[in-house]
Amino acid sequence: MGRYSSGRSALRISDRDGFAYPYNEMRQEWTGSWVHQSEFEPKSPLLNPTNRPHDPQSLQHPRSQQVHATVPVGNLLALGANSFQSVGMQPLSATSQKNLDTRMNSFVGTVTVVIS
Repeated sequence: MGRYSSGRSALRISDRDGFAYPYNEMRQEWTGSWVHQSEFEPKSPLLNPTNRPHDPQSLQHPRSQQVHATVPVGNLLALGANSFQSVGMQPLSATSQKNLDTRMNSFVGTVTVVIS
């Protein structure tokens, strides 16, 4: 097999700036470009992200929680059976001087709450 020359007196042209530099002072970047050692830039670590294992987020055989509760709404507010009361404010108009309370009674029956 043949041997290569040492390159003591040889010159090489930089791919970055086009100047001739001594052959022994040239470095090859990760892109394949030959540049002088003063122009050399190593590959950014962001271009080679590490493969980190992910934390387990879900179960293999999940089953949702079934909770049924019947809540009589009217009994909690002491307004009568199956009713509730909502108090709100009317918006101000250009001619009104103050806000007036608005009362609303509605009949809803029973409420079933399911948490899943």
